Order: sequence, then structure tokens, then C-alpha cells
Amino acid sequence: MLEEVERWLTRRSWSSADRPLDRLTAARATDPHRARVSVVLPALDEEATVGAIVAEIRRELMEKVPLVDELVVIDSGSTDATAEEARRAGARVVHRDAILPRIPALPGKGEVLWRSLLVTSGEIVCFVDADLKDFSADFVSGIVGPLLTDPSVHFVKAMYDRPLGDAAGQGGRVTELVARPLLNLHWPRLAGFVQPLGGEYAVRRSLLERLPFPVGYGVELALLVDALHTVGLDALAQVDVGVRRHRHQDGQALGRMSAAIYRTAQLRLSRGPLVRPELVQFERGPGGFVPRTHAVDTEERPPMRDIAEYASRDAA
Repeated sequence: MLEEVERWLTRRSWSSADRPLDRLTAARATDPHRARVSVVLPALDEEATVGAIVAEIRRELMEKVPLVDELVVIDSGSTDATAEEARRAGARVVHRDAILPRIPALPGKGEVLWRSLLVTSGEIVCFVDADLKDFSADFVSGIVGPLLTDPSVHFVKAMYDRPLGDAAGQGGRVTELVARPLLNLHWPRLAGFVQPLGGEYAVRRSLLERLPFPVGYGVELALLVDALHTVGLDALAQVDVGVRRHRHQDGQALGRMSAAIYRTAQLRLSRGPLVRPELVQFERGPGGFVPRTHAVDTEERPPMRDIAEYASRDAA
């Protein structure tokens, strides 16, 4: 590990307990330029978990203490009761397709995160996945805390244990097999991030609006790499929030995710297109193995500050 990264780990890695809620609310109360905090949950068919997450954030961080100003669920086309559960629990629900309708929406998580900037107003934007189980408000307060108390910090990732079923520390398979090797080999200054692909992170809007967003699974890697190049390592941080439990993908879904992440890294290394952005996987059928071809995400959305509707919103 680079000496710079070792120093960074000491200076920029914290626990959620390092900044208790009373300290954060006091910091906000005494700040004449109090930063508004927006929490965004991208959601697709998450009726089983989204309501409990929204309810926890509302109860602990909006009603008990005034830490979160805005709680928005972006529904990216759910066919179940995701929107109803989120709304019933107290979130504002916006459908992905209702945001920036002049640009047809593409499928993918990054697309939803990108569009969320147009329907939120906080100077700090906190993203939280909607499939988390046993959710704690520490996931939000932990990663928002450094941004509220240290103006030199611009991007904070959550770090946590990721069990796979009953096996401790076996989650995050794409992280260990794809993302971590890529980062260590090509962006070694990011080697200190425990969960580089984690879906829980808080970022200053002034940084987010300057970054391009891959529309699919590569968005977390892209934002981390591009933030490093934009604001430098010392502006990045991570906070330990405990244990993350969520719905796990099957092996083929992980393969598609891995291809998208590799493509995202390849584009940033060469700034050139892939010759053949497809992934062939195999499923056993009655007559043997059947090839299935899947497109690898190749689209990226431009920095939000380049979108006319975003600029006119700020001007208004």
C-alpha cells in the first residue's frame, strides 16, 4: 500500500460513533450556512424493504432530530408496491420517467442517481440502496457527519461487514473479484476504500454535478475514480457503519455487473469505446448449454451542470 494511502486511512477513516447525533445537530444549529441534506433511495421492486428504511430515516433523523431535510425515493419502474410502501412510510416518491422527460430514460441504477439531482435540493446528497435489511439510521448520519463538520471533505463512503447468508465477510463478491483488483492495479490511491462499490455514500452537490454518471452498475466505481481526479484523495473519506445485510444477486447477475464495472474502468483508462460491448453467459437447457448474450452498459450521462434544465432551475 502506498504511504499516502496509509496516512489517508489514519486521517480519513472514521466510525459513525465518532460523530454522535447531538454533535451533528449542534454543528448544524450554529452554522449560518447550514447545508441542507437530501437522502435519495433508488428503488426497483423493493416493496419488502423500502418502507422500513424510509420509516427509520424519518423517525430518527427528521422527527427526533433535524438532520435530514429531504427524503426522496426514485422509483425506476417497479411492478410491485414499492412506490406505495415508500409513500406510506413518509417519503416523497418520484418516478424516474417523470424527471427530464425530453431525454428518454435508460435502465440502470446510475441513470436514477443522475436524474435524482434534478428533483432534490440539498447541498449534501446521500444515496442509500433500497434493499437493505435491519437498516439503521447510522448509515445516513455516519456518512453525512464528516460533510457537516469538515468543509475539506467532499465525498464519504460507508464501510461495513457484508455477510453472505450466515457466512461472515463473504458478501461483496464483485468487489473482491473485480473492483478491488482494478483499483489496486490502476488507481492505487483508492486502495484504502473498504467498500468501493457500496451503495451508501454522501457527496457535496457541488462535486456531484461536475461528474459524469454511467447509467448502470459502473456508477459507484466511476464516481469514486472521477472524484479522486476532481478533488483529490484528501477530500474523500469513509465511515464504518457496522453490518450491511441485503438481497444478494445470483452468479449470472454478478457476471453482468462485473462486465459493466470492467467496462467503466476500461473507459476511464483509455477513454475509448469497447469494440464489442457484450457479455455471453450460459444457461443449461433441455438440450445442453444455451448461450445468452447481454449488452454491457456503454452509456454515460454528462455532468448535470451541463444540462439546461438543471442550470435554469438554479437560476430560478
